[in-house]
Amino acid sequence: MAWSDGDPSALDRLIPLVESELRRLASHQMKREDAGHTLQTTALVNELYIKLVDQRRANWHSRAHFFAVASQLMRRILVDHARRHLRSKRGGGVANVPIENMAVMSRERSAELLALNEALDRLTKLDPVKGRIVELRHFGGLSVEETAKVLKVSEITVMRHWGLAKSWLKREIRDK
Repeated sequence: MAWSDGDPSALDRLIPLVESELRRLASHQMKREDAGHTLQTTALVNELYIKLVDQRRANWHSRAHFFAVASQLMRRILVDHARRHLRSKRGGGVANVPIENMAVMSRERSAELLALNEALDRLTKLDPVKGRIVELRHFGGLSVEETAKVLKVSEITVMRHWGLAKSWLKREIRDK
């Protein structure tokens, strides 16, 4: 809570305590990406840290709440990365970059991530609980139990919504 109260060093004390869990979440995300994807776990955690530093007015209610916010931020980082990748594939912002510094993400994976993001936005408008569950489970890597705690619902509710949301998303993406 010291961070929420304006203590700038509080985040520096918090990160070592949660770093292994953040790395686990980032690793979970990166396993879904192509093998050649160079936005690696460390880079994702570093970008997440930068975004967390910007959350100066955050009021963390619990550990689960912190990780819920972290999962939202990871989703944004990955979606932004996919958008940049697709934009660069179309020739926008051409820059001369050494190949070892390039983020490799296939056009198909970028398009899939953006399609999922758009479908998830539509789902969230229709059913905010289902959208939040997908975000926490898929992008945040939270377990059913952790998701239930964050949302203050039963584990059965999470599992029911999770199953329905996955089916809805698959149909929505397939039909596009």
